[in-house]
Parts: sequence; C-alpha cells; structure tokens
Amino acid sequence: MAYLLQQLLNALPMAGLYACLAFGYALAFGVTKRPDITFGALVAFAGQICLLFTDLGWSRLYLVFPAAMSLGLATGLAYALLAGLWNARHVMLPLHRRSPNAVIVASLGAVLLLSEAARLALDTRSLWLPPIGRQIVTLMEVDGRTIGLSMLQILHVGLMVLLVAVGQAALSASRAGRLWRAVSQDPLASRLVGVDADAVFVLSLMAASLFAALGGLSATVLYGTMDFGAGLMFGLKVVLVAAVGGYSRPLRSAMGAAAVAFAEALWSAYGPMVWRDAVIISALVWLLVISRRERIIP
Repeated sequence: MAYLLQQLLNALPMAGLYACLAFGYALAFGVTKRPDITFGALVAFAGQICLLFTDLGWSRLYLVFPAAMSLGLATGLAYALLAGLWNARHVMLPLHRRSPNAVIVASLGAVLLLSEAARLALDTRSLWLPPIGRQIVTLMEVDGRTIGLSMLQILHVGLMVLLVAVGQAALSASRAGRLWRAVSQDPLASRLVGVDADAVFVLSLMAASLFAALGGLSATVLYGTMDFGAGLMFGLKVVLVAAVGGYSRPLRSAMGAAAVAFAEALWSAYGPMVWRDAVIISALVWLLVISRRERIIP
C-alpha cells in the first residue's frame, strides 16, 4: 500500500506538467483546428535557453547561483515568447488565412528552426543544473514508511495547478475568454459581429506559448536538464492526451492529460519501463479511434 501511494504521489509532478501543457495546447488548437507540433518545440526551446543563460551567468558573468538561475529563467521565458509571437504573426496567421492545412507543414519547419538554433547556441552540449530543493517533505506515514515529495516537486505541482486555475478563470469570467470561445466556435460569424478574429488568433497562440514556456522552464528546473527529444515527446503526448478530455474545453484537456500521467506512473511502477511510451501512445491512439466523432473541420 505504501509503495502504491508513493507512486501516485510521484505522478503528481508529471500530471501537473501534462495538465498545464494540455491546457495551453487546447488554447492554440481552438483557433487553428489543426495539430501543431511547434508547441512541444517551444517547451524544449524555453528550457534549453534557460540552461544556456544560467551557464553563461555562472561561468562567464560570475553571478551567484540564484542570480544566474534568475537570468536563465527570465531569458528562457522571453526567448520562448518572442519565438511564439514571431511564429503566430508571421507564420501561422498568414498561412491559416490562405490554407489552414498548411499550418501542419509550417509547424515542422518551425520545429527544425528552433531545434537547430538551440543546438548551435549550446554547441551540441547537454547542460545540467545542480540538484536543488531535494529536501523530502513527509506527507503521511503508512505501515511505518514515510510517504512524501521533495520541496521542488511540491512547488512545481503548485505552479502548474495555479496556471491551469488562472487560465480557466480567465476563460470563464473575462472578455478575452468569451472572444476565444466565439472565434474557436465560428471565426466568420465572429468577424461579422465586429470581433477582430486575427488578433484573437495571435493572442491565443501567445497564451499557448506562455503555457509552453512556463511548463518547459518548470520541468527544466525540476529534472535538471532539457533536450529537444524530451520536448518533442512532451508535444506529441500532449497532442494525443489533450484529445482525451476534448480540445474544445481546455480544462477537460488538462484533466485528461493528468489522468494519462497517472497511468504512466503506474506502468512505470509495475511494468517494464522500456515499453512505457509505446504502450501509452498506442493506448491513446486506440482510445481516440474508438471514441472518434465524425465531423467536418473547415
């Protein structure tokens, strides 16, 4: 029993990350209606830029570690948001006006550009952060064994839950949320009643970029590193797991993504690790096939 409870607790950090990323991805999918793997690239890009500038601040500028980490986090967030803005305004928006399916192809080009830019900046190195926040906080005792998480894991989960909660509150109670729902449901009708659908499109992709950047930065600090393989795997999983809850409602996407993280943790605890991703992705594809709804995407 203690082992099972510890594994469920261990799933919380990944569940929070998946929920945050799925919520952000649903914001972008709501206006594009097309899968976009650029989202995963932004997760990795933010993390790698954070590592690069943290290393720069520590080894070249001789900053103390908290200052170097702050420099890395701020720069990673800024670079990811700038990349997201450039992608939204100069790539996705013009292509979406002409041919929405071109967004899928363009996202591959954006992934290659971001990945190569980060690789060249890092000189094909893997950078790691020192262990921080590893003190275990005991949450309960079962059968004489302590069950808990590290302080950094708890902070990570709290941040991810806060982001989803703030995002859901903004969608539910703000004018921006109403405009997003209007454009995601019918952009043409929205234009006819005076809504600037193009501005909503760009802002939705920017909001998705913000969720991707914050999720990537938090994951980088939590796990100590980030590479494009991990970022793209996060992106691929989010494309699939967000559909478990439904793309039309970001909160449901987040909840579905969190459920998949718990499934991953249980498989890791009781099954062979080497087959985890293959089994989870295959199960998601199977679930989407049997539960699909026939509809026309304009």
